[in-house]
Amino acid sequence: MHANASIASKTVLVADDTAFVRDRFRAAVEGGGHKAIVAQNAAELLARVQTERDRIDLIVLDLRLPHTPGVDLVRAIRRVDDGRVPLLIFSGTIASADEVRALTGLGVAGYVNEYTAQQHILPSLAPHLFPDNFNRRSSPRVPLGIQIQYRFGSTIAAALTLNLSRGGVAIRTTSPLEAGAKIRVHFRIPGSKHDIDAEGRVAWSDRRVGMGVQFETVDPAAQPIVDNYVDAHFFSNRKA
Repeated sequence: MHANASIASKTVLVADDTAFVRDRFRAAVEGGGHKAIVAQNAAELLARVQTERDRIDLIVLDLRLPHTPGVDLVRAIRRVDDGRVPLLIFSGTIASADEVRALTGLGVAGYVNEYTAQQHILPSLAPHLFPDNFNRRSSPRVPLGIQIQYRFGSTIAAALTLNLSRGGVAIRTTSPLEAGAKIRVHFRIPGSKHDIDAEGRVAWSDRRVGMGVQFETVDPAAQPIVDNYVDAHFFSNRKA
């Protein structure tokens, strides 16, 4: 089933103290036919959650908002929303691996790069806005736009990646394969001299976005290259 089978409008609360980030995410959400609510500090965010929690489908959060930064801010949100609203964290605002572990315990759904290209913003939110139609990988995802080849049966195609995790890759294509299809992918990570060859299956498929591939078999020498790239870039661009 494709995610575009659902046309329901969603409401996304974007909380960041930087107008550039708020405006870009609001424009992307509204450009996709959804509603965006913005907040620029912790008090405004918590007030929005308190008054509109039944209408909010997703919160996208700067973890360094003034006055209540860090994991304590997420705890405050959870006291207000009873853990009901899916919550994404801007990856550049994460300070440490300890924070990631604490956020996992608070039910944080994932991470998104606040400086990703605008055309990639809505695709990065879609698995959380339409969770029934996507298989959300639990490991961090790093935006990555590189050439990738994939093979399905006797068909070979080329496309660009959307993001990469330790366990899979998202591919931008207007002709995605059906969920469950077996696929082989071939790509080279920037800065590496070694090609990555992996076999997997299509975990989600959406004609507006592309498809997500969950790795099932990766060459043992290649997996550390993927892991190291994700780890190195997930904590980049963090705020001081």
